[in-house]
Amino acid sequence: MRTLVISDIHGCFDEFNDLLKLVKYVPNQDRLILLGDYVDRGPKSKEVIQKIIELAEYENVIVLRGNHDDRFLRVLNWDSSVYDVFMEYGGKEALQSYCPDAENMSINETIQFINQKYHDHIDFLQQTKLYFEDDDFIYVHAGLDPAYLNWKDQPPSTFFTIRDGFVNNKTNVDRKVIFGHIITNKIHKSANIWFSNDKIGIDGGCAMGHQLNCLEIVDSDTLNEYYVESRKFIEVKK
Repeated sequence: MRTLVISDIHGCFDEFNDLLKLVKYVPNQDRLILLGDYVDRGPKSKEVIQKIIELAEYENVIVLRGNHDDRFLRVLNWDSSVYDVFMEYGGKEALQSYCPDAENMSINETIQFINQKYHDHIDFLQQTKLYFEDDDFIYVHAGLDPAYLNWKDQPPSTFFTIRDGFVNNKTNVDRKVIFGHIITNKIHKSANIWFSNDKIGIDGGCAMGHQLNCLEIVDSDTLNEYYVESRKFIEVKK
């Protein structure tokens, strides 16, 4: 059984479909692990979530939560404390994906519309996992805090928010950690997958105008990488 790992799709629906075709994904045969951040920034958050809901009906599909997914849920739960950050980091595109007339509506009207029409998407996102593990790897959106001897004791939000504290320090686990969240060209000046002794970063920054990556795991020693380039019409954002 192959394992295919993809992260940070961020509304890049066309690239996601192209990548699944490129790696010749076979439902119920391959294991597909999605590391979170399905919404915001790119133009088709709604389509990405619908696609993932359909994929999750197959066996061996694991869906994790990213910080953008969590913030989207908080917005839809009327948490006004995150509205500004949500809109600054691609939330506008997510709202327009779900509600084409969002530009002519207040944010509260838009939230009400999404809650009424897409409750199945909200229910699905609420069921996403914080991490997944097998004999060889730990899979997570953002990383593990090395300050915790037992990584499962870290606060739930750390799984999808930690950055420098994870990337810049050695882990204290016995398996490599596969993560997204931090665009790889910020780590090694390339949008390609970043491999280190204890970590593998796969966020190629598709919604930032770079690429969407897939890590193919044939066995613990055979790791292959694939990517599709970002569509040119996606606006590059910080």
